[in-house]
Amino acid sequence: MARRLNYRLLITAVLILALSGIEIARERRPSFLRPGLRLYAFVGNAGDGTVSVVDLIRVSKIATIPVGPSPSGLRAHPKFNQVWGVSTEGGYAFAIDSANGQILARIPVGQSPFALDFSPDGNRVYVAASGSSTLVAIDCRTGQIVGRARTGKRPWLARVTPDGKQIVVPNRDDSTVEIFDAMTLASLATIAVASHPEQVAIMPDNSVAFVSATGSNEVSAVDLKRRVLVANLQLAGAPAAMLLKPDGGELYVNVPTSHGLEIVDTWRTEISESMVLGSAPTDGTMTSDASLVYVTDAAANGVTPIEMATRHLLTQIPTGTHPGPCALDPSGDLLLVADEDSGDLAVIRVRTQSIITMIPVGTRPTSLTIKLF
Repeated sequence: MARRLNYRLLITAVLILALSGIEIARERRPSFLRPGLRLYAFVGNAGDGTVSVVDLIRVSKIATIPVGPSPSGLRAHPKFNQVWGVSTEGGYAFAIDSANGQILARIPVGQSPFALDFSPDGNRVYVAASGSSTLVAIDCRTGQIVGRARTGKRPWLARVTPDGKQIVVPNRDDSTVEIFDAMTLASLATIAVASHPEQVAIMPDNSVAFVSATGSNEVSAVDLKRRVLVANLQLAGAPAAMLLKPDGGELYVNVPTSHGLEIVDTWRTEISESMVLGSAPTDGTMTSDASLVYVTDAAANGVTPIEMATRHLLTQIPTGTHPGPCALDPSGDLLLVADEDSGDLAVIRVRTQSIITMIPVGTRPTSLTIKLF
């Protein structure tokens, strides 16, 4: 009788361990991911000139790639197994093979590039060099520069319209926005906007570009069809990150000095609401249906989830001493937040709003992208 009871206890224990293992695997593995696919995070570390590669299935760092001084603007290529970025101090763009971590190319683009953007078909990448007042187009297959143009003073970045026909470049020192033909890089128009324009968000129908202006605490709306300024919208402070809903209906603007989020009604071109979030909201990301927005707070040491339908703030998730860039994986299962002080990457399970783990990645991580391949 005792032996039969021991067998039952042993079988029960084995079943419990097996079920626990399955649950842990499910907890760590995104639900959409099929066997054989890889899901990697690439983190640019401005302090040590490296890009760290994190396997989001094993939830561990698997590689450190030296790329050069002050890497920034990391973007996953929409078609190729590549991750691109720029070296702000080195003055070049670089491409990484996402499978083996090899550097495929370093392309000199000019002084102080901060970001890059791909054409919708993935054939070209565009980079504005702030210190050289130039815009370059690079063929993503060959790594060769196929176009170059002069810009205004201190172009902050280059953004491609969704139809791939135009490039929008904010010239920070000129307080202008310049529009270029995406194929020829011919200048089509120069439009005066609010002081010191930096970030750009473009409507899905290519109609309007919203441009943040840190010098005057405004967002400028530029009509891309008529190529004129529509309005300058006054904010409560200097804008940081901007998030545009996929349908283009609302634009969310982080304003650290006012501790909040300004909501722009893009159809009416007016600020419709303001929300107080915390101490210094800086970066953010949103789910594919825009039902949840996540905002990192560099001073409050966490990320705040917001239910946008009700404008309800959920409980803040602690992530470290200075959370900065953040991103959601393609399924929306995992939220990643890089901590610029500690050099850690927080991996958060969205379903439970809880941290799975903190992974050391490098010194001062300031950019982040996710690649599924």
